[in-house]
Amino acid sequence: MGALQRRTQKVLVASQILGGLGTATGIALAAVLAKKISGDEALSGLASTASVTGSAALSMPLAALMNARGRRAGLVLAYLIGASGAGLTVVAAKAGSFPLLLLGLAGFGAASSANLQARYAAADLAAPDRRAQALSTVVWATTIGAVLGPNIAAPAGRSVAGLGIPAESGPFVWAAAVFLVAAALVHLLLRPDPLLAARALAPAAERTREARSLRAGFAAVRASPRARLALVTVAVSHTAMVSVMSMTPVDLEHHGAGIELIGLVVSGHIAGMYAFSPVMGRLADRYGRLTVIGLAVGLLACAALLAGTAGGSHARSAAGLFVLGLGWSAGLVAGSALLTDSVPGAARAAAQGLSDLTTSLSAGIGGAAAGLVVATASYAWLNLAAACLLVPLGAFALFTGRVQRA
Repeated sequence: MGALQRRTQKVLVASQILGGLGTATGIALAAVLAKKISGDEALSGLASTASVTGSAALSMPLAALMNARGRRAGLVLAYLIGASGAGLTVVAAKAGSFPLLLLGLAGFGAASSANLQARYAAADLAAPDRRAQALSTVVWATTIGAVLGPNIAAPAGRSVAGLGIPAESGPFVWAAAVFLVAAALVHLLLRPDPLLAARALAPAAERTREARSLRAGFAAVRASPRARLALVTVAVSHTAMVSVMSMTPVDLEHHGAGIELIGLVVSGHIAGMYAFSPVMGRLADRYGRLTVIGLAVGLLACAALLAGTAGGSHARSAAGLFVLGLGWSAGLVAGSALLTDSVPGAARAAAQGLSDLTTSLSAGIGGAAAGLVVATASYAWLNLAAACLLVPLGAFALFTGRVQRA
């Protein structure tokens, strides 16, 4: 079983690098392409909204497919839909159709669902005391694609110069190709399927169709305070991160930062998100999920304080964004591991799909609200609002910890 887990993790790491690369390459110019086609800067933010909506819409169907046929089928389908969405985005750019562009970006967002679900696939066959570390290794692999993606957007744009399509759509041509390679890699090499292999080792009562239904997954989350805490942790951590991160470039520009400095700050944030996830995984396995959830709350609160009081201090803003990434990493890794621990094996895929749906929807709302808060109040008030989200999460974690010790 150890050899199978190592093989599974290698395949998932490779597919995660490809998936992260394709996603980051396209997202780098999605808003720019939306502005060019629509002719309205105010509509450019809908590019991100469409992508998040697509990811959220696929969460539960993907969970249902994985319940029925395993991780491989779900991941392959998500990458294929992502490739189709990227292709449709190119067609929309050629036709100059903004509604078609949003539809394409929604399909493109499906690849994000594959990247999210891959972390759970890494934990299917992992020993309970190594689940967080296995999960965090796959999260870490996203670092490579996330860093390389924006840097190859320009060459991707130049590569389509003679094809009669906008240069801004070039990254989506490359993204479609990368997603197809990722789908082929998972289809050919993720064998045996980790979820199906884990189920084969489960008690007979957990292998029935009823035990692994979506309804059973929802019931398992409702019945377990730890599972509910896990779901809330991932959703709140992601929402706080997306809300603050999305408006930081605007605040930096307002205080005189140039494109190069903004890029460095965002790069530092991405490093905080992904590069240290194995550290968070080891901490969660060694000291417990609840301890690292507490760490996530502390880091996110510290980030809100640093960023919200930065004013014209670019160094303070950079520090705040880096710590924000660390807090997100701690919350995602510990919350995902706790959710996997807290529900029966048969119900995990459904519960994990519910978590991703909740996370995507809450982050979409948070990202949209962030712009309104900054426009009507200030960036400092946005960070205060993000910090307020952490209060009920911290209280929930403390209550769950006390119940566990009782």
